[in-house]
Amino acid sequence: MSDETILVTGGTGKTGRRVVRLLQERGVPVRAASRSGATRFDWTDRATWEPALRGVAAVYLVAPDLGGPQAAEAIAAFTRQAAAAGARRAVLVSVPETGGLDDEHVLAAERALGEAGLDWTVLRLRWFFQNFSEDFLRDPVLSGEVRVPAGDGKEGFIDAEDIAEVAVAALTEDGHAGRHYELTGPRLMTFADTVAEIARATGRDIRYVPLTTEAYADEQRAQGVPEEWVRVLAGPYEQVRSGRLARLTDDVRQVLGRAPRDFSDYAHSAAAQGAWAT
Repeated sequence: MSDETILVTGGTGKTGRRVVRLLQERGVPVRAASRSGATRFDWTDRATWEPALRGVAAVYLVAPDLGGPQAAEAIAAFTRQAAAAGARRAVLVSVPETGGLDDEHVLAAERALGEAGLDWTVLRLRWFFQNFSEDFLRDPVLSGEVRVPAGDGKEGFIDAEDIAEVAVAALTEDGHAGRHYELTGPRLMTFADTVAEIARATGRDIRYVPLTTEAYADEQRAQGVPEEWVRVLAGPYEQVRSGRLARLTDDVRQVLGRAPRDFSDYAHSAAAQGAWAT
């Protein structure tokens, strides 16, 4: 499929832009789609779907609100349209089962992907390393205190670069159809572990402060976060604290033939590139 165009939805996001870069480096025609990009794509505006899908052979799907009740219908409609337009493969970004109430919606969305007649692959992702350097945890790192309600729960944090490499393999190579890959890093880590690694890499005094969910919610409200978002923001930390994500897989090695990148390597590289420069 190296001579056929691949559509990357969420083409400016943490994984999407890396998928785009890797495809470009391999000489694969790629169309990066987003709400504000040159190829406009909006899950809520179906008029944007047909132009984005024109002439594509495979699609990388980053759907918002995957745990919501509307996700399955949107993915079903989009993948049917993709198949009708000539696409043959689809890779969906998803999340692991946690035993939570959203699992039913997530699994329905994954099933919808498989009902369109495409060769599909699901990537169930864990917390990204890059959340600490490119997203919502960067400011807490810079402040010297990462104050979140994750307790001492462990998680298989993973590098977004590894995710992108697995995605590109599934989009361009045979042997991945019908597979669910749960992608983790090489070791289970607490938030205290990750913060300590960043502190060592930067030579700065950075502390992890485990909060209760109630204290975290109070701090979010004090910062002006709307009430309807307070519990949404706390939810992922509660999953980590519960221990439901304290498991590793060998799926990165299975796909790429190598171990996933370690958080320590990421932290030193990000620090050297000025990710936490003030």
